[in-house]
Amino acid sequence: MTDSRTTATSSPAPAPVRAPVEAPPLPHHRRVLTSLGTYLIAAQDGALTGVWRQEQSRFPGTERLGATAPLEDPLLCAAQEQLLAYLSGDRDDFDLPLAPRGTDFQRAVWNRLREIPRGATTTYGQIARDLDRPRAAQAIGAAVGSNPLSIVVPCHRVLGARGELTGYAGGIETKQALLVLEGALLA
Repeated sequence: MTDSRTTATSSPAPAPVRAPVEAPPLPHHRRVLTSLGTYLIAAQDGALTGVWRQEQSRFPGTERLGATAPLEDPLLCAAQEQLLAYLSGDRDDFDLPLAPRGTDFQRAVWNRLREIPRGATTTYGQIARDLDRPRAAQAIGAAVGSNPLSIVVPCHRVLGARGELTGYAGGIETKQALLVLEGALLA
């Protein structure tokens, strides 16, 4: 008599079905023609990550810019609209979600920059004192110089110790034009 039972062979269990892993949203950007030149506005994961003048020093690489965004990107549309309104004098500040990449120290400096009102200026030394780092004026200068959100985070409002216009990644002429626009300098 033969045994009609079949012997089950042991095979590995199939892998469980899992939801696809979504990659984090990639950075994307758009070019904006302004009265001060061409700017690139970049965003990632629902927040603005950069505003750079095309000709500026320390211009970012493609890893920070990402691909060109679709024209209907709501965040970049809002950023473009606010930047153009600001530069035409129709807007005093920005209301955008921001996510600049930097160290804790850099972000502390950039947050302090956002507290400088339109039409006002300060110095690197004053920011150092404000942050309880009175001997860190040079480090403050380096953090200000690496600000990825020019104009939106107003690094152009920081002057040298004697009120002189000092280095600006977008060019001294751009810094001067912004300060004239804001009423901090006479034309």
